[in-house]
Amino acid sequence: MNYSFKETEKLLEESGAIYSTSYINLRFLVDAQLPKKLSDLLSQNGLISIHTLDLPQKNATSDKYLKEKSTNENLILITKDDDFLHSFIVEKKPPRLILIKTGNISNKELLEIFTKGLKVIISLIEQHPLIEITREEIIVHD
Repeated sequence: MNYSFKETEKLLEESGAIYSTSYINLRFLVDAQLPKKLSDLLSQNGLISIHTLDLPQKNATSDKYLKEKSTNENLILITKDDDFLHSFIVEKKPPRLILIKTGNISNKELLEIFTKGLKVIISLIEQHPLIEITREEIIVHD
């Protein structure tokens, strides 16, 4: 299913499914090709988030380690790396994935997408194991 951010937020509000950070305990792992500021943004909104820069190997952390850490610690992996989509489909690792499919985009634009769409993104990843985020929409996979 594909939804624009505006459509999805309206549907979620109508259904009463928009999250409240006081009730949520989601944990995120942000991959190396995404800015640390994305992890910081999630944390500032009451969510638990770590970036690969917070890990011992920093941005040199292997994909295998990220898959295992995500699986073992119930972390939602946020990445631009399509290799994780393959491992999600084949191995179910990581168990939940947010795949960023914006193409070349500035960090500022990416942070704006997450700032404006955070309620929608959180609500969808709570309900679905895989979502893709483009510049205009969210694609939901079950």
